Amino acid sequence: MAKQNVAEQFVDILVRAGVRRLYGVVGDSLNPVVDAVRRTPGIDWIHVRHEEAAAFAAGAEAQITGRLAACAGSCGPGNLHLINGLYDAHRSMAPVLALASHIPSSEIGLGFFQETHPDRLFTECSHYSELVSNPKQMPRLLRTAIQRAVGRGGVSVVSLPGDIASEPAPKEAVEHDLVATRPTARPGDAEIDALVRMIDAADRVTLFCGSGTAGAHAEVMQFAERLKAPVGHALRGKEWIQYDNPFDVGMSGLLGYGAAYEATHECDLLLLLGTDFPYNAFLPDDVTIAQVDIRPEHLGRRSKLDLAVWGDVRETLRCVTPRVRAKTDRRFLDKMLKKHADALEGVVKAYTRKVEKHVPIHPEYVASVLDELADDDAVFTVDTGMCNVWAARYISPNGRRRIIGSFSHGSMANALPQAIGAQFVDRGRQVISMSGDGGFAMLMGEFLTLVQHDLPVKIVLFNNSSLGMVELEMLVAGLPSYGTTNHNPDFAAIARAAGAYGVRVEKPKQLAGALKDAFKHKGPALVDVVTDPNALSIPPKISREMVSGFALSAGKIVLDGGVGRMLQMARSNLRNVPRP
Repeated sequence: MAKQNVAEQFVDILVRAGVRRLYGVVGDSLNPVVDAVRRTPGIDWIHVRHEEAAAFAAGAEAQITGRLAACAGSCGPGNLHLINGLYDAHRSMAPVLALASHIPSSEIGLGFFQETHPDRLFTECSHYSELVSNPKQMPRLLRTAIQRAVGRGGVSVVSLPGDIASEPAPKEAVEHDLVATRPTARPGDAEIDALVRMIDAADRVTLFCGSGTAGAHAEVMQFAERLKAPVGHALRGKEWIQYDNPFDVGMSGLLGYGAAYEATHECDLLLLLGTDFPYNAFLPDDVTIAQVDIRPEHLGRRSKLDLAVWGDVRETLRCVTPRVRAKTDRRFLDKMLKKHADALEGVVKAYTRKVEKHVPIHPEYVASVLDELADDDAVFTVDTGMCNVWAARYISPNGRRRIIGSFSHGSMANALPQAIGAQFVDRGRQVISMSGDGGFAMLMGEFLTLVQHDLPVKIVLFNNSSLGMVELEMLVAGLPSYGTTNHNPDFAAIARAAGAYGVRVEKPKQLAGALKDAFKHKGPALVDVVTDPNALSIPPKISREMVSGFALSAGKIVLDGGVGRMLQMARSNLRNVPRP
């Protein structure tokens, strides 16, 4: 049997760690690893058109599966292209291993062709970034990188010079087991005791939930019932906490709707559960706040904090719920449920009134029809910008659907490459990319990746020929919009020219049929929907301080946020409110 080289050993360790795909673009220093993938069962090389897309795809795969995913870039410019997608994966806490292949080891530091220093470049977007400088070092270094990515949730980067990848691999004396899943952790007794006392002392409690409530839906609902507490959520908490929730009062923040803002400001005690909600202008400063999070660095960095509880949300609630006194007074909860329903009733007409005659098409109408027609277990990937708004307000979670976007990093062009990673996990599952025309055009080459791999991703393109969110930012600053207009082609014609299904929709009556036909198509499909560029969004509460870093409409000449099927849920929850 021929002796392994370092590249083969590298790939073998990845397979043992559960990696099934390596996303990237082949080339020079990376070639030994790509060849090792070709000859190793259990792992595939996924050729994309841009390394940024490789990192986004790996991050999406990791978020769908909860397992380690991997991407790679060749030396210099190749691996440098990974950085934006790696930032997104890291900030989304997706376990991703990135291979940054490197120039020949003898030339490092001498200004060689394509020289960069990837072990330095990726330090800010990773838990671990190290250079393999000796073949004997590689196995331990790679295992350490894997366990950092999985154990801490985020990115690890291994820089591997091409010449070292081709050298004979060191003999491993023993097989090493690898960490594959993260443990749960409960807080200490003192923190649990303090939290119980704080809850028992409060008359009005509100829960505000983020992505850290994943897997804890039942525990949160039981907790809310015991406390008679309204439950709001951040955008990343939507898919985990909004469905089957009789305590739902909507979402706070710049994309918010409903009564979440009021519920968080009118309570005695606000409990932040598994959220790193970034917009402190939407959080109160005059109520008692306790925060529960598995990441201690998240505790207290967004708001004032009266109690920090370091632990997993599910385990924390399992400890706390049986110990707190059950509350019987529903007045605060019922008041917030009514405010929530009233808020949704007041705006839902904005997307239902005369939509069959409105041209260009209301984008909120597109999102509502998409929500109705999509599968119950569909994966939605969502471009940053106005598509975030439409997904936040119209896509209805149910415990089986997934909604993935660049919600923490806020990158353009994320939806299409994330859809690639999501679809590779399960070709039989419906994956829908909600793309803006700006984001789609930025990485449009990845549509060819769909065609090449025959991935049945469905792209619903919200085509308003503008960078809508940037126009909002300019509006808020009192500036005329400038440089925000896109002169777009017929994207459906481009899709057909690439060998995929493509249809252009310009009238509302065409929309449902076009979506149904695209969903029935066996391969990749694009529905280019010409939408109204004047349909913008404002949050439920506005102050000047909330503007920084995002967009608000000062003019209020815009949609105030229809919310589709969420209105039905709010009406249903109102049935629990006692009538006088």
